[in-house]
Formats: sequence, structure tokens, C-alpha cells
Amino acid sequence: MIIAVDGPTASGKGTIARTLAAHFGLPHLDTGLLYRAVGRQVFLDGGNPDDGAAALAACAFADSLLLDPHLRSEETGGLASRVSVHPTVRQALFARQRAFAMQPGGAVLDGRDIGTVIAPDADVKLFVTASVEARARRRHAEMRERGQPVSLPEIHADVARRDARDMERADSPLRPAADAYLLDTTAFGRDQAVEMAIELVEEIRLRGRPA
Repeated sequence: MIIAVDGPTASGKGTIARTLAAHFGLPHLDTGLLYRAVGRQVFLDGGNPDDGAAALAACAFADSLLLDPHLRSEETGGLASRVSVHPTVRQALFARQRAFAMQPGGAVLDGRDIGTVIAPDADVKLFVTASVEARARRRHAEMRERGQPVSLPEIHADVARRDARDMERADSPLRPAADAYLLDTTAFGRDQAVEMAIELVEEIRLRGRPA
């Protein structure tokens, strides 16, 4: 079974995807981490993330970079959003993601174009979203827990900028697949959102994919 979990930043898609993977005994890939690694590598190289050539060169990052704690920083998240607009970068990372999705037994992948590009044939497609305000508050709380001094207005502006880049890019824009199930987590806590996702996937498995 292949489960595609898409959605904007701080929507809760990562938590939901990890929990679904554990619940159904499937391997999980946070595809956003690949783009964060590219963004981080551009930074380490002293390059410009808005330059396609520099971003493409950074796709050759070492696997060890995926363990870099800086990948989870707000700064690197912004870099990831910027390098992801380049079609050459998306193509360079496509094969890696596709191979993970198609492994025997299935997998859970979360990102922004899993159900539309990486695994359009996924058995279950979820699009997890929430209001910009709710997502900004969640990200702000995460940053404070990590001891990173950022203001809520700064986070709100950054989330809105990322949404615009992700939704307006020409190649693989962020949007729900036609047959995706929308899960709006604005009014729900983490546990509630996870429970809803598990119940939804179980229901889809019982009745089969929609025609």
C-alpha cells in the first residue's frame, strides 16, 4: 500500500505520515528533507538558492547531510522552498523518491507533490492543510521549544511566502490531487488529527479506492 501525504508547511503532514507508517508497518520518507538537504548544501557551498545551476549542483549532497540537525531549522526550510522551484532540482530528486514509493510492500511519503507527481498511483492520497494563522502558531511554538528566538509575525510572513512559492511555481505546484482526501487540521490538536488520518485510511482500505 502506497500512502501519499501532501500539504503546506506546518500543516501536520509529517507527524501524520510518520504515525501512519508506524501504524501500518510501512517505511516512511519525508521528501521535504531531501529539498532541505539541497538548500543546506547550497548554503555550505556559498551559493545562491535562487540560481538553478547552484541548486542542481547541490543535489549531489552526501547522504550523511540528511543527519545534519540544521536541516530542521527555519532558515533551511526557507532555503528548501527556494531551491524547490527549479525544475532541474525536482527532476534530479524524482527518481530517488519514486524508487522509495515503489518498493515491495509499499511506503508512506509526505511532501508537496507526492499524490500528483511522485506517486499518482498511490492507494491513498491525503492532503493535509490548516489556516496560515494556525500553522504559524504551531511553527512558532516549535521554534520556541528549540530555543530559537523568532517572533510570531516573522513566522507568519515566512509561512505565507513559502505557500506562495510552493503554489505558484511552474513545475509541480502544491495542490491536492483530484482524488485526494482533504484533512483540515486547523481546529484539531495533534492527537485528534492523527486519529482522523488513521480512521480515514482504514475506511479507504475497507471500501477500496474511489472510482
